[in-house]
Amino acid sequence: MRFVAFKRDGGSPGLGLRMDQELVDLTALGLPVTLKELLQAPGGLDAARSAAARAKSRRPLADITYLPPIGDPAKAIAVGLNYVDHAAESPYKDAPKYPVLFHRYPQSWVAHGAPLVRPHVSESFDYEGEVVVVIGKPGRYVAKERALDHVAGYSIFNDGSIRDYQFKSTQWMMGKNFDATGAFGPEFVTADELPAGASGLQLRTRLNGQELQNANTRDMIFDVATLVNVCSDAMTLFPGDIIISGTPAGVGFARKPPVWMKPGDVCEVEVEGIGVLRNGVVDETR
Repeated sequence: MRFVAFKRDGGSPGLGLRMDQELVDLTALGLPVTLKELLQAPGGLDAARSAAARAKSRRPLADITYLPPIGDPAKAIAVGLNYVDHAAESPYKDAPKYPVLFHRYPQSWVAHGAPLVRPHVSESFDYEGEVVVVIGKPGRYVAKERALDHVAGYSIFNDGSIRDYQFKSTQWMMGKNFDATGAFGPEFVTADELPAGASGLQLRTRLNGQELQNANTRDMIFDVATLVNVCSDAMTLFPGDIIISGTPAGVGFARKPPVWMKPGDVCEVEVEGIGVLRNGVVDETR
């Protein structure tokens, strides 16, 4: 199944189930307003399937305004240097022996179709195409062999980064959390529609149509099961939490000369089987 968070008539948030190029408004059928609430409800995904089968009307997908699949996760854990080739092109060079984790705050991302905002304090605005792992079942100290049972599904993220701020210190929080510099969407795809652990999917990032990243998720240093296992050692994972699983080589700061996103650009992140996340770029207004 493919779920879409969107603005309903009047601007209120709603949750829909995509059926080809149309959308069933699940919220209008009495289901939760958000995907996070649906995942937390008993039998949530099955209830959505049943409700959609009874729906008498649909709306064209082309007419909606998207919202991020999950707007307020309790935890949004991002993973750095999770591909060997990306680690090699970074200032750190060596592949990590343990996942590099940091937090990304919801205020720092926008939905599919909304503009990414280059802050006025920097021109070093970089792209990073990534797969998002969405937790569907709570757990602490989750064994690796059971970890995928805790994954509800997947989405796409552009981990937009302000590189000069990222590299001001050994902590990446500042460079990864400027308002509206990342993107999340366009939809949430349930795990049963993809290979186990979302492995073997081609990931591509294009800037103004030029392909700058092309890799396969099977090449992640720490696969999805490992990431769930490691994160759950420190904290209980809850339905609606997300893990942003890392980007491959080809990012802008490693190119010679560097390639930065600028106003008027369009950045697309495509992941096989999940979709295309597309965003324009604008300058911050003050």
